[in-house]
Amino acid sequence: MKSTHSSPMIRTILGDIQSEELGFCYSHEHIVIEESYPTVQNRDFLLNDVEKIVQELSHLYSLGVRSMADTMPANAGRNIQKLAEVSRKSGIQIIVPTGIHMEIYYPPNHWRYHYSEDQLTQLFVDDIEQGIDIHDYGGPIVERSIHKAGLIKLATGDEPITSHQEKIFRSVVNAHLATGAPILTHTNYGRRAKEQVEMFDKLGADLSHVVLSHVDRYKDIAYHRDILQSGVYVEYDSAFRWKTGEENYTYTLLKQLLSEFPGQITMGMDAAKSQYWKSYGGNPGLDFLVTTFKKDLEEMGLGEFFKNIFIENPAKLFSMNTAE
Repeated sequence: MKSTHSSPMIRTILGDIQSEELGFCYSHEHIVIEESYPTVQNRDFLLNDVEKIVQELSHLYSLGVRSMADTMPANAGRNIQKLAEVSRKSGIQIIVPTGIHMEIYYPPNHWRYHYSEDQLTQLFVDDIEQGIDIHDYGGPIVERSIHKAGLIKLATGDEPITSHQEKIFRSVVNAHLATGAPILTHTNYGRRAKEQVEMFDKLGADLSHVVLSHVDRYKDIAYHRDILQSGVYVEYDSAFRWKTGEENYTYTLLKQLLSEFPGQITMGMDAAKSQYWKSYGGNPGLDFLVTTFKKDLEEMGLGEFFKNIFIENPAKLFSMNTAE
């Protein structure tokens, strides 16, 4: 059921805002990744220097960016207190996720495997309605902060969807239906995106509040068209990743699909490694989308869609789907 709320609301880390206040939004980012199981596996994922993060985001703010969707869910490097500090100091409004990431980002005996569907559902709902644990469920004591999640994440890998992942899907959709919070997914290079859509449809999710991420790595226009015809959003974030001399397939997709689906495509950087951040001495920097990409879009004759991608579509997608 579509929302009947007269003025849709988006839940950010520093409080609820009206959807029109979201402004220019990056739709898939990793702003803070704290010391955690993922960073032990790959030190490039460590993004926990508040000063450097604020420096990068303050620069984006000066270029007109106003919001970001962070995508590190429960117990995988999420640090709610640092995220709140970054938001306050940079001015960037941050939508924070609950939910569960890919299996590889958790130890083999993690609680995600032992909790029931109902327990996971309650955990996600509590993150959205009560506040996120300052210890991020890393210990037996839960101390809820004032900062609430405004998004629910799940992830699939290369293999067919497993029974464990189905449990995560059910819990995520339960929490989505109970709270109205939107759903964001991880796909591995766009694989299993169609299966994700089918699972959400079967479970009764509102597909107009679901976004599938990283799908621009999947080189098949018909595949993307099938996904978009379902009514979900897609998020592309590889525009800067294609190598020199290689076809920029993100641009190929935009040229083929933007005019047909102007209301369903969003973009981000997914810059989960410090090597992409100028403040950490890397490149191209998170300003790529508002500088190089904006210019490229205009040169492709698609400049008229810039507002759809970064303002109008995120404002609809990330709104809480609640009736009055």
